[in-house]
Amino acid sequence: MLTLPRLAALLALAAGPALAQAPAPAAQPPLRCAVDGTFAPHAFPRLEGGVQGFNIDLFREAARRMGRDIVIDSASFSGLVPAMNAGRYDFLCAPVTATAERAENMLFTEGYLFTAFQFGIRRGSAPITSLADLRGKVISVNKGSAYDAWAAANAERYGFTVQAYDTQTDAVQAVVSGRAYANLGGNTVVRYAATRTPQFVADFVITDTRAHWSAPLRRDNVAMQVALENALECMKKDGTIARLSQQWFGTTPAADDAENTVFPGTGVPGLAGYDATPREPRCS
Repeated sequence: MLTLPRLAALLALAAGPALAQAPAPAAQPPLRCAVDGTFAPHAFPRLEGGVQGFNIDLFREAARRMGRDIVIDSASFSGLVPAMNAGRYDFLCAPVTATAERAENMLFTEGYLFTAFQFGIRRGSAPITSLADLRGKVISVNKGSAYDAWAAANAERYGFTVQAYDTQTDAVQAVVSGRAYANLGGNTVVRYAATRTPQFVADFVITDTRAHWSAPLRRDNVAMQVALENALECMKKDGTIARLSQQWFGTTPAADDAENTVFPGTGVPGLAGYDATPREPRCS
């Protein structure tokens, strides 16, 4: 159902470039968002101070296209959603998996990346073609992660052994050194590690774990949802998100990956808060 706030936001975008363009940065306060600043390559410290990464570049460019300055704070991931819901942030720049449970309590833009579980293996090892290939193998994971939980739940089913390490870096090194056959992690993190470690290569993706990585907002922030999604869609249409993905993750996104896909409506299809009303991106 099309709510009045969402209708007003859509009308503003549809009114044409002159009316749809946001005021100059000086006319409005900066947008505020936050990331987990320890999650490379999405956001991680720079030697000279501050943070860098895919999500930093992504949302700085989105804010520019919205005609706004932006302030990006770095904080613990566990505190980001409560801080946003308390009004400290307009949205979150951290990659957040859009799930049915989360969608009951917040809005999401459409996904700008797909997140999925992926294996990395030592260069020269036989590639994994299916989960059946894991039988008799040792799989390394980052202790306490979602990948650790998946591995623990599926080790007996697929016949592999799990080694859990305190950091993802240690889990990757276990593969490189031969202590483990494969590392299981998030697709972007595994791909990034492969660009930094010559003997480590990204391999098999568990496709049924794929979900949207989206920008969450408060439930009452419909106008911001529409404006932010419009900026992200324009960045998809002109190839900006695909170029950032190539730069930070080391591989070219496929035509049907989220970096290149403008999804219909507003939000993540199939989740609460999604509005299927057709909306054509307004790009300057």
